[in-house]
Amino acid sequence: MNALTNTNYNFPNQTHVYHGKVRDVYSIGNDTLVMIATDRISAFDVVLPKGIPYKGQVLNQIAAKFLDATADIVPNWKQASPDPMVTVGVRCEPFKVEMVIRGYITGSAWREYKKGERTLCGLSLPEGMRENQKFDTPLITPTTKADEGHDENISREEIIAQGLVSKEDYEQLEKYTYALFQRGTEMAAEKGLILVDTKYEFGKKDGKIYLIDEIHTPDSSRYFYSEGYEERFEKGEEQKQLSKEFVRKWLMENGFQGQEGQQVPEMTEAYCNSVSERYIELYEKIVGEPFVKADAKDLEARIERNVNEYLKSAVAR
Repeated sequence: MNALTNTNYNFPNQTHVYHGKVRDVYSIGNDTLVMIATDRISAFDVVLPKGIPYKGQVLNQIAAKFLDATADIVPNWKQASPDPMVTVGVRCEPFKVEMVIRGYITGSAWREYKKGERTLCGLSLPEGMRENQKFDTPLITPTTKADEGHDENISREEIIAQGLVSKEDYEQLEKYTYALFQRGTEMAAEKGLILVDTKYEFGKKDGKIYLIDEIHTPDSSRYFYSEGYEERFEKGEEQKQLSKEFVRKWLMENGFQGQEGQQVPEMTEAYCNSVSERYIELYEKIVGEPFVKADAKDLEARIERNVNEYLKSAVAR
């Protein structure tokens, strides 16, 4: 199965290209970005050596759906999706923080809590919590946005004191984050899911705040199945979930957590295809529609053709 792991385009009026962990972002002129969701997969801030077929399409199409469904809450960067793996939108100056919001204690937050940590991003956590327990109110636990390496937890006070975001802007980011999480929670509930935690990224253009990047995808969010949540929680059992966590667990079981000297376990074709199937399952559950696989015969040429046609028509307009 074909997977897109690298891109090297030269679009009309291209001024810059940035290769991120899983997305390649092409700057067109001063005001437009072409974001390609590749099939690369990362975990523990490490890009894994093999791509996952259709993963980029899954993430791009989920993000497009949720950006459209939240545009009434906050303006977002998306203008069009000319290819199943591409979003074109407004270039913003990104804030140097990611707004992580948690409705439940799980994942890295639970791993720290289990070690005895009772403060998370400057917020005090109560004693006696159990894994996957719901917080009384969702917690915003920001991280710094690292260009390379690991993102670091940071408190609201540190963000403002260090001048990463002004107090006024940060308060607005908090409001947007709570409102987006509420909308995402409601949309998940309609599909029999619980939006457990997620992250949002914001930027600014001409003094206005925009929501940027992907939202509510299985790479940026964690979902539990609603049915059986209470029962599993009471019994202390693992929750049935939709997220990239299954990949992290597989890596941990095989001795990899992104630490120095650790080797990524072998990713066989069968394993990569099984991950692909899980991502497609995620799409169908989250979106509530069948996933239609785009033609994957010559991904690079298809993307180039579709983006060029869009940019040409945009110039004509």
